[in-house]
Amino acid sequence: MSEAMEKVLKFKQIPIFPLPVVLFPNEILPLHIFEPRYRKMVKDIQFRTNNLFGISYLSPETVISPSEPIPMVGTIGCVAEMREIQMLPDGRSNILTIGVVRYRIEEYVKSDEPYLVASVSYFQDDEEDTELLRPIADEVFELFIKIAKMAHEFSQEKGELPDLPQTEPQTLSFLIGAAFNLPAEEKYELLKLRSTFERLQRLREKLKEIVKRVKSATKIVKIAQTNGHGQRKIDME
Repeated sequence: MSEAMEKVLKFKQIPIFPLPVVLFPNEILPLHIFEPRYRKMVKDIQFRTNNLFGISYLSPETVISPSEPIPMVGTIGCVAEMREIQMLPDGRSNILTIGVVRYRIEEYVKSDEPYLVASVSYFQDDEEDTELLRPIADEVFELFIKIAKMAHEFSQEKGELPDLPQTEPQTLSFLIGAAFNLPAEEKYELLKLRSTFERLQRLREKLKEIVKRVKSATKIVKIAQTNGHGQRKIDME
């Protein structure tokens, strides 16, 4: 059993914080807490759930009905652990959280609290053949490094790019998914997957698209820097 799973298993019920963002395991997410119900939640989790609560994706277009809890039963989310808190004089707070492990909302619990509380089941990716995962994990990692180097050169920043250590495939898939500004719906689809291989496959295709776009942008910038004196044509293919 993973350390992350051990951290959450004793909490069968957790507060749910619906947000228009998707949190991945090991992703860092700062939050500004201003609504009274979530101010109370932040206080409660410090002595009830060891600073743990659930973040469930809620599309900005969702119409919230008082008769039906949102997000709906069956929704996948990620447990967030509050690592730091900065209290403000007026009762608001800034907190720093990190994703721990995913959950599925099984049912909502009747509670006197102003925020949602749900019974959840925790899960991680299904076990898969290491020999199957390692080649695609290596390929995705190399694509990620390539994009990082291209972006570093494109920004013309000084200094060396810091070393980016590789990790095991499941963690790698979430770290890379979190590193790019993907649409929330796409991130949610990645979050739901229980196959590391399939998540890496989707990321590989997305990273290949990004490489093409960065290459095109780099060509345009280089030609623009000639101030019209270059003879090369822009190849948009």
